Amino acid sequence: MNYLDFEKPLAEIEGKAEELRALARRNEEMDVEAEAKALDKKASDLLVDLYRDLSPWRKCQVARHPDRPHCRDYIEALFTEYTPLAGDRNFADDHAVMGGLARFDDTPVVVIGHEKGHDTKTRIERNFGMARPEGYRKAVRLMDLADRFNLPVVTLVDTPGAYPGKGAEERGQSEAIARSTEKCLQIRVPLISVIIGEGGSGGAVAFATADRLAMLEHSIYSVISPEGCASILWKDAEKMREAAEALRLTAQDLKRLGVADHIIKEPMGGAQRDRDATIAAVGKAIGALLAEMDGQSGKTLVKARRKKYLDMGFKGLAA
Repeated sequence: MNYLDFEKPLAEIEGKAEELRALARRNEEMDVEAEAKALDKKASDLLVDLYRDLSPWRKCQVARHPDRPHCRDYIEALFTEYTPLAGDRNFADDHAVMGGLARFDDTPVVVIGHEKGHDTKTRIERNFGMARPEGYRKAVRLMDLADRFNLPVVTLVDTPGAYPGKGAEERGQSEAIARSTEKCLQIRVPLISVIIGEGGSGGAVAFATADRLAMLEHSIYSVISPEGCASILWKDAEKMREAAEALRLTAQDLKRLGVADHIIKEPMGGAQRDRDATIAAVGKAIGALLAEMDGQSGKTLVKARRKKYLDMGFKGLAA
């Protein structure tokens, strides 16, 4: 278990309980179960206290937790007959974006998502979930395919933002993001997006301009990272806590502002503490949101989707 900074008191208690049980395993005559259970109860109560009212900055930390389930985990658990499709037919295949044909509850769909990787090797291979232009152009190609064959699109968003490197800019990063966002608004099939961790900047908007946007309870979605915002406004990245408060980036704030349509509850302590339950909850939400749009014509979907984004912001920051 990887513990976040604010979880250090919890780590100490759970560590002591595990130490007692390890001693008992080495010496069968020791009876420590009652003491270990008392520590378990104390840890459980502390976990509830820690997660009862998380600040926006702490939610950022939870959203970035390395043990949260990632795009590949959701695809493997929720989709069957997944057939990955690679490349943008122009430059290369971007491993930060995975996608292809699959079945969800026996319904043919196209699934697209950011993949961060789960260890050092795969995180480098996946560029930490930061897509390059070819990743967004691959997504456009897959959305075109879905439109042509009348397949719903499901996107799983988990990125700090699009890759800001020199090569990406040379290959038209901003244009690729804009084209992907435009394609989201054009396709005549249902488009469901789920923020499963970080939804950072235009790199997330390019996948999340959807009919229905769902967010996990402790996920975040923002035009810029708190650290980036603090660096610009205060010339001090250490003011990220103040920036997180001001950005209104939590699922709860975005639901009130009309940006997010649905919040998916996470297990106590975050998705990383019960990955299977989190994945099941996301699957249930995707099924319900797809059912909402079942039978709607392409023209109706496009009109409603465009209106949704044109109306966005009317509630104002006082919401």
